Amino acid sequence: MPSFDVTRSRFRLSDDHVFVLAQMATGQPVPEALEGARAALREAGLINAAGELSALLLPVMKTVVQPNVIVSLEAGGRQGTLLHGLLIGEEHVVCHESWPGEAEAVYRLVEPRTVVWTLADLVALRQSGGAPADEAVVETTIGVLEAGLAALEKAASTPGADERALVAAALEAAGGPAAPLADLIVELRSQWRVTAAWQGGPEGERGVVARIVAAWDCGPLGYWQRELPAEPVAEGSVTPESAFRLRRVTPKRLWQSLTDLLPDAAELAS
Repeated sequence: MPSFDVTRSRFRLSDDHVFVLAQMATGQPVPEALEGARAALREAGLINAAGELSALLLPVMKTVVQPNVIVSLEAGGRQGTLLHGLLIGEEHVVCHESWPGEAEAVYRLVEPRTVVWTLADLVALRQSGGAPADEAVVETTIGVLEAGLAALEKAASTPGADERALVAAALEAAGGPAAPLADLIVELRSQWRVTAAWQGGPEGERGVVARIVAAWDCGPLGYWQRELPAEPVAEGSVTPESAFRLRRVTPKRLWQSLTDLLPDAAELAS
């Protein structure tokens, strides 16, 4: 059921709700299959009897239907994959955050000057705590990595299982060394990938410009930026034999990487 919090300009909406609102905001018909979603929006007070969007929604929907920059975030962990993001418009910035097991996400307005801080919060990036980022690199193959992650998933559903031992055994069986990857997999809080995309490029070659950064948050073992497979990863280009590489980095470096994702005014103007 959609709902809203007027004190903080935030809304709980599913993908169907957002699609219906976008269709209505742009004067497009709502498919018959989504009449239930429109009825729920009307019941929640986000659409009135005349079929008009609530004034509370206008800044959000103006940005949703016509963003200048789209920032999408995939965060995978033991509870599955969550999708978050930012929509950056001319006047407003909309942040959307999903929740494990919930169909609805929270959409809210954020202060444009805090975009990088909001991104850091979405990936739970902290500037303190964790292991010092001494130079360290872990290399293996996608096949070995997937064997370790599958072992962790199996161990998590087995009461009393020794996760470290099971993951290490799976890595070795797949042909890779257990250390230090086994420790990173067991401590893995999330592996995330952030993509910023916008319309740009030189004259005559205009199209979608994108920048991507991917990393692992391994809790007490620190942050590790994924260098291989190199982004952007084309569909079907990664095989079990493909190289996989992580490099330990400081939180400060990841903050800078998130900052560098975003286009400056000149890039948007072009």
